[in-house]
Amino acid sequence: MNTHSRRRRPEARPDEILDAALAVFSEQGFAAARVEDIARRAGLSKGAVYLYFPSKEAMLNALVEQSAGQLAKAAERLVAIGAPKDPEAALRSLVFMLVTAMSDADISAAPRLVLTEAQRFPDIAQFYRSQVLDVARRALGALLETGVTAGRFRHVDTDIFMRMLAGPALAHMVLATVFELKPAAIEEPADIADALCDLLLHGLLPRTETS
Repeated sequence: MNTHSRRRRPEARPDEILDAALAVFSEQGFAAARVEDIARRAGLSKGAVYLYFPSKEAMLNALVEQSAGQLAKAAERLVAIGAPKDPEAALRSLVFMLVTAMSDADISAAPRLVLTEAQRFPDIAQFYRSQVLDVARRALGALLETGVTAGRFRHVDTDIFMRMLAGPALAHMVLATVFELKPAAIEEPADIADALCDLLLHGLLPRTETS
């Protein structure tokens, strides 16, 4: 046993294993990745890895909880606090949070893996739905309901709204992190979020000037 492994703090090992798992999953794909490779990357034995995570699926689920899961819960908290004060400002903050996260290759790595592997691994898809999509849908529904009650939004279907919001976010994630194709005229996440919100709120119809 090497000195580095012996001195490593036990509480740090789960994060080190997950960092190694993310690297191996990204390089080899989830199906081809082996626990032995993850253990080697983390500088641990295979048995030590199993002390913390019983399977590859458990590692990917933990990665989802760390990234998209935390993002969805943060969105729910943001809506609960911000929407009663100003629904539109809460929407803009929500989109800014989403764009910022999806612009970060490290944060979006786990969601990209799930998108790639979910069809072949239904349990992974179900976990992502329960921990991320259902939470996000609940937050968006609360945002819409608050905005309608305040007279700021018209009534729209939550599932359609979710698709209208998720579509640009996913497109931005893929274009920015996979193809490295970022907006030519807009650089800052806040400006990208505002542009998306303006299109979402006002569409493409010309605005009528008011006196």
